[in-house]
Amino acid sequence: MSAGVGQPTSHRRHTARWVAAAALVLGASLVAVLATRPSATATEVNTPLVGTRAPAISGTTLAGQAFDLASMRGRWVVVNFFASWCPPCQQEQPDLVAFAYRHRALGDTALVGVVFDDAVSSARGFARSSGATWPAIVDGGGQIALDYGVRGPPETFLVSPSGIVVAHLDGPVTAAQLDYWLRREQSGVT
Repeated sequence: MSAGVGQPTSHRRHTARWVAAAALVLGASLVAVLATRPSATATEVNTPLVGTRAPAISGTTLAGQAFDLASMRGRWVVVNFFASWCPPCQQEQPDLVAFAYRHRALGDTALVGVVFDDAVSSARGFARSSGATWPAIVDGGGQIALDYGVRGPPETFLVSPSGIVVAHLDGPVTAAQLDYWLRREQSGVT
């Protein structure tokens, strides 16, 4: 073999190494960008439920007490479907705690959780460890989720003091988003 014949093979190997290294750097950069970008937040969904009477929510809370949504008439109510195994639910939980704390002091809005396809013990542990103090209803047969048209957590509904669903939010909510939708609905701006 002459020296000229071996050079193209060596050159091809060298080029292949550079291409592989560039692809590796590009892939690592893409992973870094995706891993560090902000998480998605809730978006408002216009569903047939908006503008109608909120479906009934009654049952037993994680604390073992009876609950009925009708007892909250006269107040704004945030209904949040959640599960302990749901990463977006875990993401939104600190904001829900902050929102509930602030509005409990104001006395204008209540928060109610509905356990979505989760073991009671897991949901109870999740609520306790996150500092959630609002009632969370066990939806063992999934009927409440079905009545609200929930496909998967987290999904949140804002119910007016008269019992009408005024907003449906899909995805993890923030306290700022809940405050925005609450102010918007309280002022009558749609």
